[in-house]
Amino acid sequence: MGSDELDWEKRLKIHTFGRDASNSDNYRYPYEPTNYCVLERLANSNLIGKKNTMIDYGCGKGRVGFFMSFQTGCRTIGIEFDERLYQKAEENKHTAVSGQKVELLLENAEEHIVEEKADRFYFFNPFSIGILQSVLGKIMDSYYHNPREMFLFFYYPSDEYVAFLMTVPELEFYDDIDCRDLFLSASDREKILVFTLPGIEE
Repeated sequence: MGSDELDWEKRLKIHTFGRDASNSDNYRYPYEPTNYCVLERLANSNLIGKKNTMIDYGCGKGRVGFFMSFQTGCRTIGIEFDERLYQKAEENKHTAVSGQKVELLLENAEEHIVEEKADRFYFFNPFSIGILQSVLGKIMDSYYHNPREMFLFFYYPSDEYVAFLMTVPELEFYDDIDCRDLFLSASDREKILVFTLPGIEE
């Protein structure tokens, strides 16, 4: 745990450390918070601002939402299926400096109806490809009802995720945010893949 990580926790007035695999299985993967240095790089990408609403799928204790709302001014929605992690996120919401901009929902991601204002979507390998397919379907349904600019962010994507995303006809690869220089022994997976939905016609 680096000093920068501790500094951000204190600054945001939250407690989000710790990997948690207690309720994970073959479909829903363990909670592990994204490093703050990676979130800083995402916040500095100019792809998220105060007019945006971002959904964090598998939000766990809420780090991504609290940080991005604080840094960019965006509104965030955290989706979490694990009740214990959701309660931890709710506790953080009561103390977080950006808590008023963060909404938390105890819900299965594949059942969440994407609201018309949501236009940014964050994934840190939260679940299986099968669930991801359902989630993307909900995102696309929302786009059909209200066409708008959308960006989807996939941090530390597995080979399976990458292979699948490249076959989705509605998605177009936009960019990758390289994070390998942030870590001493970085994997080639240390990046955020960014996709858009330009292929959907009104």
